[in-house]
Amino acid sequence: MADKATAGAAGRAPAADQPESVRNVVLVGHSGAGKTTLVEALLAATGTIARPGRVEEGSTVSDFDEVEIRQQRSVNLTLAPFTHAGIKVNLLDTPGYADFTGDLRAGLRAADAALFTVSAAEGVDGLTSMLWDECAASGTPRAVVITKLDHQRGNFDEALDACRTAFGTSVAPLYLPAGDGHGTVNGLLGLLSERYFEYSGGQRSEREADAGDLDRLAEARGELIESIIEESEDESLMDRYLSGEVIDQKVLIDDLEKAVARGSFYPVIPVAAQQGVGLQELLELMTQGFPAPAEHPIPVVTTPDGKLVSGIAADQNGPLLAEVVKTTSDPYVGRISLVRVFSGTLRPDVTVHVSGHGRSASGHPDHDQDERIGALTSPLGKTQRTISACVAGDICAVAKLPSAETGDTLSEKERPLLMESWTMPEPLLPVAIVAKSKADEDKMSQALSRLVAEDSTLRLENNAETHQLVLWCMGEAHSDLLLDRLSSRYGVAVETTPLRVPLRETVAGKAQGLGRNVKQTGGHGEYAICHIELEPLPSGSGLEFVDKIVGGVVPRQFIPSVEKGVRAQMDQGVIAGYPMVDIKVTLFDGKHHPVDSSDMAFQKAGRAALRDAAEKATPQLLEPVDEVSVLIADDYVGAVMSDLSSRRGRVLGTEPVPGGRTLVKAEIPELELVRYAIDLRSISQGTGSFSRSYLRYEPLPSHLADKVASEAKHD
Repeated sequence: MADKATAGAAGRAPAADQPESVRNVVLVGHSGAGKTTLVEALLAATGTIARPGRVEEGSTVSDFDEVEIRQQRSVNLTLAPFTHAGIKVNLLDTPGYADFTGDLRAGLRAADAALFTVSAAEGVDGLTSMLWDECAASGTPRAVVITKLDHQRGNFDEALDACRTAFGTSVAPLYLPAGDGHGTVNGLLGLLSERYFEYSGGQRSEREADAGDLDRLAEARGELIESIIEESEDESLMDRYLSGEVIDQKVLIDDLEKAVARGSFYPVIPVAAQQGVGLQELLELMTQGFPAPAEHPIPVVTTPDGKLVSGIAADQNGPLLAEVVKTTSDPYVGRISLVRVFSGTLRPDVTVHVSGHGRSASGHPDHDQDERIGALTSPLGKTQRTISACVAGDICAVAKLPSAETGDTLSEKERPLLMESWTMPEPLLPVAIVAKSKADEDKMSQALSRLVAEDSTLRLENNAETHQLVLWCMGEAHSDLLLDRLSSRYGVAVETTPLRVPLRETVAGKAQGLGRNVKQTGGHGEYAICHIELEPLPSGSGLEFVDKIVGGVVPRQFIPSVEKGVRAQMDQGVIAGYPMVDIKVTLFDGKHHPVDSSDMAFQKAGRAALRDAAEKATPQLLEPVDEVSVLIADDYVGAVMSDLSSRRGRVLGTEPVPGGRTLVKAEIPELELVRYAIDLRSISQGTGSFSRSYLRYEPLPSHLADKVASEAKHD
């Protein structure tokens, strides 16, 4: 790998014929780290496109989605396949925004190794550090590419120090950049080979490093060799090295490649993509240092009814096991599924079983369906290139799988299988929407179902209490994108409306109420009078209805009618239209008429009696309170706790979490959490996360209750 001669560029990316010739690499990094520029440069270096910024038929790598072009930022997981030295590399370019963590994790699921991009001008951000920790937890092999060396503020040494601080001491460079140190990078110095790789003429050439270069290499070279030897399975190697023996370069490279593949050593490659510096070295790392699919464990596999299945491996002749890692909808082509094949071979015109289980809580109900595979393609930008088959380890696109959603498993019809779902972040930003017109309303349901199918981080809620349609999103950029797609892709115009939190009503005191419903119309009229006593009950009690009628003043058959009227009024509330809870209603007196009394008459009297009593019994509005857990870097604990207090929160305590983080637990009213997903990200510079769960209802402060009641009267 390190400093080996390259086999040169390959042509357009064909389908691989065996798992050993595939490398699946996810590209990770914050927005502005240079990921898209790097992808285009690699495609150009391998002959896949004519030059950076161009794909077949004049489309750029990142222009798969028109919304993405307008917003000038990457918001989708996109595939950029190419070949190098006989190896097909599926490079999965991921979004650089925290709002699109779902696509980031989908990329991690589809890949066998991760390439982290770090800008030499900006260093490591919080999101990149969090994703590094996720890869560490799963043992995913990783490497770092330091980009933008040609930037005026680019500083390789500072960026390397930032990487070691964020990622640990097992991060080490294989090369050092060579240039004037002010935005000009001419080549790389190989630490193991002690050779200079020059790119100043547009092509890579190499020569022996001169004396000045060797002096610069000495310290970093010694550290690299010691790091490689520490990872070696040959326990005698360190003693030999310390005794002064010169370790053969081939031995060091072989041990280096093994350490990278098993995820215990993380090489750093400096790159100036626009000058082509470091691209060949990066290609060598991906094809020779990163593991083949067979070297990466397959996630847990069961039958759809939960029975564990073992013995499945990355074998093109094994049972079919594939997973939909990304779903997109095209108005003309229909649904397109990006599929990673883990076992067997996926072929066109074959019927497969589609299984989706375990995501019903997020609005994705369990489903099992047999579907016929259409054409298989290898996507690049907007171009879909037909392939004849997709073997274990490879990634392809499948058109028109109508029931398939992101995260679904594809398997043989006769042998249905289910892969354990990958962990997805919970959407915590609610956005209430309404259609602008009747025509939009007619189209909205189908459009939203398509968005939910392709975006596993989107949750759709039709709130029966507030009568609002709510999109639960990852953040503001995510919600903006979804609304834009509804309009541009599906022609559905919607408006956002203020979110209504489901409040409750109750009473704080005790009072009596009169319900009088007396109407004479010439024929049968209405006659019902009832007296009730109203008092509060402990939280969670609901309604307790007590019958204390004596002497038949309210006939026995009409007592349930009074209760029915009371319950109906409870559902509608008496202050602001929210349901009443936790009250005791005692019916103790009343009057009836032998002709004009009826079930409906006493229902109306029961309603009126509750309204009358509630006005006298100190009515109260109750708000839901959530238990919230905030995971935050230690540097932001003070700011987060101060912010929670400003939200009427009660901090319950804190506890340290490994990795320099703190878990803050608090109780916070739901009214104060509507935009917390956005605000926490701002406070913590994108490093904070939180979870929430309903706890109980509590009285709403009087000034807020008055405001809600006033707004209800004007509606």
